[in-house]
Amino acid sequence: MDPIPANLESSLSVPSVQELAFQRPEKVPPRYIRDEDGDDIIGTYLSDPSLRVPFIDMAKLVNAGTQQDELQRLHLACKDWGVFQLVNHGLPNTSLKNMGNQVQRFFELPLQEKKRWAQRPGSLEGYGQAFVTSEDQKLDWNDMIFLKCLPIQNRKLDLWPENPPEFRETLERYSEETREVAVSIVKFITMSLGLKDTQISGSFRDGLYDIRMNCYPPCPEPERVLGIVPHADNSGITLLLDCADFPGLQFLKDKKWVNVEPIERAIVVNIGQIIEVMSNGIYKAPEHRAVVNKIKERFSIVTFCYPGPHMDIGPADKLIGEGNVAVYKKLTNAEYFSKFFDRDLDESFIDSLRV
Repeated sequence: MDPIPANLESSLSVPSVQELAFQRPEKVPPRYIRDEDGDDIIGTYLSDPSLRVPFIDMAKLVNAGTQQDELQRLHLACKDWGVFQLVNHGLPNTSLKNMGNQVQRFFELPLQEKKRWAQRPGSLEGYGQAFVTSEDQKLDWNDMIFLKCLPIQNRKLDLWPENPPEFRETLERYSEETREVAVSIVKFITMSLGLKDTQISGSFRDGLYDIRMNCYPPCPEPERVLGIVPHADNSGITLLLDCADFPGLQFLKDKKWVNVEPIERAIVVNIGQIIEVMSNGIYKAPEHRAVVNKIKERFSIVTFCYPGPHMDIGPADKLIGEGNVAVYKKLTNAEYFSKFFDRDLDESFIDSLRV
């Protein structure tokens, strides 16, 4: 039996969901079932097909003639939704396809081969599952590999798969290209808040970029499980590449779950709790979850983007004062992450940051 993790920076080893799905069970094992024992995490909120996640066009943000209108659209998307689909973002289509192909090929490897890059005790990095802290905890219906990509010195290359052969090179290129998109979109997010402070977006230039690659296998009872439980991200922003042609990602909007319809070449961008704090709560990090499919497997590639370690995390000076009180505390970068990893899993992180 694995030792119980001291905090959320490590996770207990659990069986592969892919291997379980390969056995084609008629029923889901009890540890994955979410609709029993008063756990209403699935049925609490209905999905609403009439609601649609906003679109933002990066080409209109960089064009002086269309910038102001698109900044207003960005402001409303961040304020009302906390998420949008970004088009014309500048990431080459070949890069998106190559990264998706490499992730799919990795998860298609035999289990013992994938386990060469399994998580080690005391770390979330590698192949496995995240945030499993007890032997009786309900489990998500997914397998994942989580890798720290930037800055380069954060990489643990012994956990970077050498199979498929092009995986490392493709991930390295993808993480660097994704950083360029993140720096640009954070710049426009700060502009949409009325801030001329380039220090915030500049801090993402030397920030942290962690990438989680997910596999959601087919499930015999998809209505009884979750791919990932509802949560908000602790990042600055999060960029998600959906490799499927059917929806699996959902965001909570007005107490209704809204599907994010996969759009070819689009990237889903959501506000993280760092930007929520820096905006003094004007923009909120939205709750989101993953649901699964009875027949189809789904892959996604999620890049968590953080400011550099020298950036304090607190409301922007211009957004407080003159009658605007600070909603959140000001913390050093180290204090922020310490609060996140040293809490109980069911404790609200964002509430712990409030004044």
